[in-house]
Amino acid sequence: MRIVIAPDSFKESMSAPRAAAAMARGVRAVLPRAQVVEVPMSDGGEGFTRAVAACLGAQILRVETIDALGRPTIGQMAVAGTTVVMEMATCCGLELIAPEERDILGSDTRGVGRLIRAALDAGARRILLGIGGSATNDGGVGMLAELGLGLLGPGGRRIGPAPRDLAALERIDASGLDARLASVSIEVACDVDNPLLGPRGASAVFGPQKGAGSEQVARLDEVLATWARVSGHPDLAQRAGAGAAGGLGFALMTLLGARLVPGVELVARTVGLEGLIAGADLVLTGEGSVDAQTLAGKTPAGVARIARARGVPAVVLAGRVGAGADALLEAGCLAVVSISQGDTTSLAQALEAAETSAERAAASVMRLWAHRPPC
Repeated sequence: MRIVIAPDSFKESMSAPRAAAAMARGVRAVLPRAQVVEVPMSDGGEGFTRAVAACLGAQILRVETIDALGRPTIGQMAVAGTTVVMEMATCCGLELIAPEERDILGSDTRGVGRLIRAALDAGARRILLGIGGSATNDGGVGMLAELGLGLLGPGGRRIGPAPRDLAALERIDASGLDARLASVSIEVACDVDNPLLGPRGASAVFGPQKGAGSEQVARLDEVLATWARVSGHPDLAQRAGAGAAGGLGFALMTLLGARLVPGVELVARTVGLEGLIAGADLVLTGEGSVDAQTLAGKTPAGVARIARARGVPAVVLAGRVGAGADALLEAGCLAVVSISQGDTTSLAQALEAAETSAERAAASVMRLWAHRPPC
C-alpha cells in the first residue's frame, strides 16, 4: 500500500515538513509496511521556501535583509542548482511586525528586493517566489527600488518607496535596474486574484488586515493609482493578481516580467506531486484551518483536485474545521477530519500538542481505511 502525505503548514504550530512527518508516523503505527511518501506543500505563504526545499533537496541559506519597517532581519532562500526559492514572509511578513508597531504608510518591500539580489548573486536563472502573508501596501515599489529603480518626485528629487513618500511620485528611471534580471525567469506563487485598485484591490481588501483605517485605505488606493500611471502600465492594474501582497504582484508582472500562478499549482508542479500521487492508494493532506475559503486556492483543495484527477481518494486533516468546510467533500475529498482533542483544549494547548494530535488523527484514519468493507 502506498500513502502520499502532502500537507501545508499548520499555522503557529507545525511547518509543512513537520506536519508531514507527524502524519507519516501515524500511518506507520497502523500500517508499518506501507510505502509512505512525504511531500510538504505550500500555497505561497509562510513555509513556502522550506516546503519546496524539502522536496528539491535544496540548501537553505540565511540572507541579511530588512523587514517591512526597514529594520535588519534574516531572511531565507533555498538554492538547488540555478533554481532559487524564497518567500516574502521571511522578510516583509506581517507576523514579523507586532500589532502596536504596524505602520502601513511607512512599510515597504525593500527586503524582498534584497532577497532577489542575493538570489542573483547565487547564480539564479529561475526564481520561485511566494508572496503570501505580507505586511506591505507599496505596490512592490520598495522591491524595485532595491533592485535599482529610480523614484523621482518634484524637481527630479529622489523619494523613498513607502506609501507616504510615493504620493509625490512623478516619474521613474528604470535604467539602473539590475541587468541580471533580464536573464532570470520569475514564477510567483499567488493565491489571490485581486486587482491593484478599487473595491477589490490591494488597499481595500488587504489594507485593513494590516492595520489600515478607512481614511488610510482611500489614501493607499490613490498612491497605488499614481504608481500604476507613472509605471507606464496602468492597463495592467486590473489584471488578476496585481493586488496580491499589497500590489507586489503588479510590480513583479510589469517591470520584472514575472508569471503569477496559483501557489499550490506551482509547488505541485515543482515537486512532481501528480506523478507521486499516480498509483497511490490514499492521499492525506491538510493545514491549520479549513473552511469555505479553502477551495479558493488553498493547499488541501489543490492537492485533493490532483488526487481526484488521478482517481485517488484524499482525506483532509485540519486543526480547525470551520463553516463551509463540507464544500471540500463536494469537491471530491473522502473526509475532512479535525485533529483537535476536544472543546476543553485551549488554543495554546492545541498548538503545543499539534504534532501528537496530527499523528493520532492520521492513525485513526488509517485504522478506518485498513478495515473498510470491500466495495
